[in-house]
Amino acid sequence: MSRHVAIVTDSTAYLPPQTMERHSITAVPLTVVLGDRALEEGTEISARSLAVALQKRRPVTTSRPSPEVFAAAYRKIAEAGATGIVSLHLSAEFSGTYDAAVLAAKDAPVPVRVVDTGMVAMALGFCALAAARAADADGTLDEVAAAAEKRAGGTSAFFYVDTLDYLRRGGRIGAAQALLGSALAVKPLLQLDDGRIEMLEKVRTASKAIARLEEIVAERAGSSPVDIAVHHLAAPERAAALADRLRTRVPGLVDLYTSEVGAVIGAHTGPGLLGAIVSAR
Repeated sequence: MSRHVAIVTDSTAYLPPQTMERHSITAVPLTVVLGDRALEEGTEISARSLAVALQKRRPVTTSRPSPEVFAAAYRKIAEAGATGIVSLHLSAEFSGTYDAAVLAAKDAPVPVRVVDTGMVAMALGFCALAAARAADADGTLDEVAAAAEKRAGGTSAFFYVDTLDYLRRGGRIGAAQALLGSALAVKPLLQLDDGRIEMLEKVRTASKAIARLEEIVAERAGSSPVDIAVHHLAAPERAAALADRLRTRVPGLVDLYTSEVGAVIGAHTGPGLLGAIVSAR
């Protein structure tokens, strides 16, 4: 490893593999428990397999990496020559991943700065990329962590789901909010707010909700330089269409990523998810 500060994130960042390799970013996997089988996200269970299991109403839960898994990753990185590590993770409101990383960092062979980004999916991925670029520029541990935190502060995540039921089952949204959405037969638009999932708007139809999602992202992007990510689960046509429209609507667009979320996030949102993340450069 050529640089002094290494970047670690977790598998919910959903960065493209070639981007991870180019920037030497390490992702520690979370686990999806499907029935009685524990499967590592990204290697042992695909988003498509997860979507099929959810549609068949099979029991699905998720779990954090153990501190031992983080400790092994930190040791390997130190042995490769890093003198410090910035470890960036999904919101601690969603998962105990951050806590596991903090425990492992205490006994790591090099200093480890663990950051709760308050983000998830490419909102987290953009933070990891900002940190990697700072590290590539020979930034110190503090400077690399600060770059990630600054990027988090300029990143917003919005998403549409066909139903709030999956978020309710996983405890990621209140039962009252989920019941309200079902009772009124509305299509919810959600956002990340202080590391939590909050209701943003309730729209009457899926097509109107997706159109409103596009409007919100375009408004948030403005004309300044931004990166955008469009995520989906089992909805590739929706995602491609939204990405195409955003390319023409956002004058400051730098990079645009379109991808299916992994099994961990998919387990809590269900098939039909359409998410859009806008991140200031």
